[in-house]
Amino acid sequence: MQLNFKQIGETGKPLIILHGVFGFLDNWLTIGKTLSEQGYRVYLVDQRNHGRSPHEAPLNFPTLAADLKDFLDQQQIASPILVGHSMGGKTVMEYAVTHPGTFDALVVVDIGPKAYPIHHTKILKGLNAIPLDQIENRNQADEVLSEYEPLLGVRQFLLKNLYRKEEGGFAWRFNLPLLTTDMANVGAQIKSDEPVETPTLFMRGANSNYVLDEDLEGILDLFPNAQLKTIEGAGHWVQAEQPKAFVSTLLEFLNEAI
Repeated sequence: MQLNFKQIGETGKPLIILHGVFGFLDNWLTIGKTLSEQGYRVYLVDQRNHGRSPHEAPLNFPTLAADLKDFLDQQQIASPILVGHSMGGKTVMEYAVTHPGTFDALVVVDIGPKAYPIHHTKILKGLNAIPLDQIENRNQADEVLSEYEPLLGVRQFLLKNLYRKEEGGFAWRFNLPLLTTDMANVGAQIKSDEPVETPTLFMRGANSNYVLDEDLEGILDLFPNAQLKTIEGAGHWVQAEQPKAFVSTLLEFLNEAI
């Protein structure tokens, strides 16, 4: 698998960032530049079926983790810091339990290793309801999507994936048909018989219900050297809602862990 990526910075400790479901690397450009200015060599990566990476089945975490291993091997990146948000967090956790000892720190943003029920059904219905062959602009797409998703910020995030094709008409950066059929896999539990000892940070938004207090026991079973930090004033998209707090919390952890 040849994943699309953007490298920011030529020197420093390698730091890989994986986006969440419906996202792509552009969502992380500002954070990536900020971390590069702090001396890290940052790689923003489009996971398969997202952004400009290939749209290929399957969509599951063993495959996404294998893609990450391919990427690290292709770029000859050793002992990186792995950062993942939501679906990307599940990917880096799966990589961690599959390839322990090959990375120096793990950062998981607003997701836990537990299984999650499907909760994007209405969004998927809305995305599939948009007639790509008929709309002329994003506003028309937003009108359709607003019937399914009331929050403007969420709609804007989703519609960043809508692009105009060279031959005319619109298309999605993500693989909507596969996401529609295989979304259950995005909530799969991350399991391992052996705990991962590498320093790990779990970061959650105070207004999010993805990582609950009672989830900490399960997190520590799998990642015994983990710590959990809560970012005030943030929901699920911690890095977008509180970027300064996100970066400072991340850097504080890395300064201690590495």
